[in-house]
Amino acid sequence: MPTLQNLLTHRSFVRFMGARFLVITANQMLMVAVAWHMYDLTGSAWDLGLVGLFQFVPALLLTLPAGHVADRVHRGRLFAACVAIQATVSAVLVWATAGEFVSRELILALSVVLGSTRAFQMPAQQALTPTLLPTHLLQRGVALSSSTLQAGTIGGPALGGVIYAHGALTVYAACVVMMLLSSVLTLTVRYVHHATQEAVSWQSAMAGVTFVWHNKILLGATSLDLFAVLLGGATALLPIYARDVLHTGPEGLGLLRAAPAAGALLMSFAMLRWPLHRHVGYSLLGAVAVFGGATMVFGLSHHFGLSLLALAVTGAADNISVVTRLTLMQLQTPDEIRGRVAAVNSIFIGASNQLGEFESGAVAALWGPVVSVVSGGVGTVLVAASWLKLFPALARRDRMQ
Repeated sequence: MPTLQNLLTHRSFVRFMGARFLVITANQMLMVAVAWHMYDLTGSAWDLGLVGLFQFVPALLLTLPAGHVADRVHRGRLFAACVAIQATVSAVLVWATAGEFVSRELILALSVVLGSTRAFQMPAQQALTPTLLPTHLLQRGVALSSSTLQAGTIGGPALGGVIYAHGALTVYAACVVMMLLSSVLTLTVRYVHHATQEAVSWQSAMAGVTFVWHNKILLGATSLDLFAVLLGGATALLPIYARDVLHTGPEGLGLLRAAPAAGALLMSFAMLRWPLHRHVGYSLLGAVAVFGGATMVFGLSHHFGLSLLALAVTGAADNISVVTRLTLMQLQTPDEIRGRVAAVNSIFIGASNQLGEFESGAVAALWGPVVSVVSGGVGTVLVAASWLKLFPALARRDRMQ
């Protein structure tokens, strides 16, 4: 494929994809191990939700300042530093597991550190990617980057589940090694950095919020993802489904966590070969509706194979949303505020994932996991229908540019 060959000639882009693959794989392994470890310790759906909440709150507080930092410093070095801190968190878990003093409180405290670190990592990595490719390759570059990310998201949970069967310590140790390698590889990435010259102020820190608020297409796309995944995400409940509904072990949990990424990987390959050229807005809204429908199927399923298929469909639909949203954001944002706009996007992503995990855990604690997942899927479909009226400019958007 000539386009793929063109992408691979940009060496810094390839190196950064490799670094992201390593850290995403390690992060997914870490999340499988931490979730199963916490459920072993407490057996509580509430505590599984708290892990997400304790990551979300510091990310919410720090992300806007982090976006300004990403516009002022070398984004590759900032990303490398964030990954190194996550390696340190994994090393602490190695130490605590070996010393047999892992506790609910320690896991929650480390979740705060992870959330704080990712507040800086996300704007840096999102703002760095478009500086490594020419504009005409950006949509396919985002799709290829998504393929790499999803490959890590597939391999990480599956590998983490298999390794966890031999002990949590081994998973945590592998995460340390992979994260350190990712950090070192990122330091070899070269790009022309245009640091913002704006003085640090409330107005400059809020520049990304102002830009997104006045761009109704970006506001509609990012808020759509926020509410869809906030309501429809079932990730926090997968340990409960694995053990109590589908009657499987950590290996099964790894496969369940990998299934959405498998669907997303297949879809990202399709979008790399056949990118969206027309009807971008309706395709985005339709994908979110499919995501909600597949979530309902997963929530009602008691068959392991059907559950895997439903989760794979959610991943494929979500990938359409991710590639479309990120491409629109990068094409319409000036480089000097990309970090701050990426920070706004990171808040939406963090809210939809971490806060969504808390919402799922809280509803499951009150009414059970099936009610939590199925009602979330219904809510997601309703959100997609509502956005047709609330953001007509997004719905009518025909092309990326």
